[in-house]
Amino acid sequence: MLDETLSLQLQSHLTRMREPVGLVASLDDSAASRDLQQLLEQISQLTDKIAVSMAGTDVRRPSFQVRRAQAGGSLTFAAIPLGHEFTSLVLALLWAGGHPPKVEPEVLRRIEAIDRILHFEVYVSLSCHNCPDVVQALSLMALRNPRISATVIDGALFPQEAEQREVMAVPTVLLDGEPFSTGRISLEEILEKLAPGLREQAAAEWAKAAPFDVLVVGGGPAGAAAAVYAARKGIRTAVVAERFGGQVNDTVAIENFVSVLETDGAKFAAALEAHVRAYEVPILHMQRVERLLAPEQDKGLIEVGLSSGTTLRSRTVILCPGARWRNVNVPGEQKYRNKGVAYCPHCDGPLFRGKRVAVIGGGNSGVEAAIDLAGITAHVTLIEFDTRLRADAVLVQKLQSLPNVAILTHAQTTEITGDGSKVNGLSYLDRSTQETQHVPLEGVFVQIGLVPNTDWLRGTLELSRTGEIVVDTRGQTSLAGVFAAGDASTSPFKQIIIATGDGAKAALSAFDYLVRM
Repeated sequence: MLDETLSLQLQSHLTRMREPVGLVASLDDSAASRDLQQLLEQISQLTDKIAVSMAGTDVRRPSFQVRRAQAGGSLTFAAIPLGHEFTSLVLALLWAGGHPPKVEPEVLRRIEAIDRILHFEVYVSLSCHNCPDVVQALSLMALRNPRISATVIDGALFPQEAEQREVMAVPTVLLDGEPFSTGRISLEEILEKLAPGLREQAAAEWAKAAPFDVLVVGGGPAGAAAAVYAARKGIRTAVVAERFGGQVNDTVAIENFVSVLETDGAKFAAALEAHVRAYEVPILHMQRVERLLAPEQDKGLIEVGLSSGTTLRSRTVILCPGARWRNVNVPGEQKYRNKGVAYCPHCDGPLFRGKRVAVIGGGNSGVEAAIDLAGITAHVTLIEFDTRLRADAVLVQKLQSLPNVAILTHAQTTEITGDGSKVNGLSYLDRSTQETQHVPLEGVFVQIGLVPNTDWLRGTLELSRTGEIVVDTRGQTSLAGVFAAGDASTSPFKQIIIATGDGAKAALSAFDYLVRM
C-alpha cells in the first residue's frame, strides 16, 4: 500500500510519538479489508510505538479504531485513509501518541471542557480536498476528550449506507445521528456551534484594543500578502476573516504559482496563515464584515463593523473579501443544495458513481468537471447557455471524445427538480426552438464562475458594473485610506499569484498613505 518513499517519510514523522498507540481493526474477507490489513501492518513495522490487533468488533468492515494510552475518546476510520486523508491518519497517530497539536491553548481548553457525550460521524471521499480539515478537527476532539467519539466514513466504501442516510455531499457531519454540518467547517466553527460565544467574545476583546494602522479584511492570498507586507513595515497590522485561505481552500491543484512546482489548496492556505502568524499578526477568525464607515476628512479613523455587532477601528483598511461560487438562481437550486446540487466535482463526484449527472457551464471549470465526472458516473450532460463551449480547445476535444457525455449548447437551465428530498432532474430551455426539455438525473454540478463578495459595500465606495471594487494602479479605492486587492477588485486576471502581488502593492500603498498623512 505504501511505497518506499512514503514509508520513509511516515517513519520520520512517527519518531515524534511519545506514547504507545493501539490500532484495532474490524475486517471481513473483502479485498478492501485485505488492503486495510496490509496498510496497518506496514505502519506498525515503522515504529515500536504502534501495535495492531485484528480482533475488532465494529459493524462497519473494514474499519479500525485508534486508541490512546492516555484517556481519550474513540476515533474510528471506516475507510482506508489514503489520498487526501493520509495526512489525517498521520496526524491522528501523532496526536494519539502524545505529539502536541498546533492549535491555540484556548481551543484545547474548550475541547477538554466539553462535559457531555458526543458522537460524531463524518462522511468523506478520498478525493475531497475539503474533507481533511473536518476529519482532523473531529479527530483531535475525540483524542483529547474521553466524552467525544468520531467515526470517519468513506462514502465510496460504504455506498449503501451513504445513500440510505441521503448523504449527497462531502464532508457531511452527523452528531448523534442528526445532521450537524455539510461542507468545510473549521475546528473553531465546530466548537462555536457546540458552545456559542467564542466568536463574539474574541471580537469584543479586539474592539477594546487601540486602533490599528492597517486592518486587512479577508484572509485569502491577497489578504495574507497584504498582512505580511504591512507587518514587515513595522506598523500595527491585523486581519479579520470569515475563512482564512478563502477560495484557495476549494482549489484542488495549484501548479502555476511561481517557485512552487505543485501543491493543493488546503496546504497553500495553511502556508498563507503560517506566514502571517510568523510576523505575529493577530487574526480574528469566523468574522463576517458587514459595513465600512470612512471618516469625512482624510484624518480620523475608518470603522469596520462585524456581523457580531462589534466595530473595529483602523487608520487604513485593505479590502480583500474575495469571491464565491456563482449560483444559477433557478427554482430548486437552494432547496436541493447538498441533496444533489453540488459545486465541487472532486469532492462530491464519488458519491454519484454509476449515476446520471449534469454540469452547468461550458468554460474551463465546467468542461474539466464533466471530463472528471465521466470517468465515474453513468452519464454526464453538459449544459451551456452560449452557442458554443468557451473552454480551451484541447479540453473541448477531450470532452467530445467521451462516449457517455451529451453536450447541450444554446440551452438555458430553468429549474432543478426533485422528489422533495433529492434531485431527480433538470429542466432547460432550448434557445433555438424555445421549447422546454427535461433531463432525468440524480446530480447537478454548478460551474459558472465566481461573484465578488462585495454586496455589503454597495453605496459605500465605487463598484464596477459587475460588483468589483474599483481601484487605481496603486490599489486605492474611491475612499481615502481604503485600498483593495484580489478577486473582489477590478484588477484583471483572477489568479493566485496576481492576488498576492496586488495584496503586497496595496500594503505598500497603505504604508505610503500613512507616511504622507
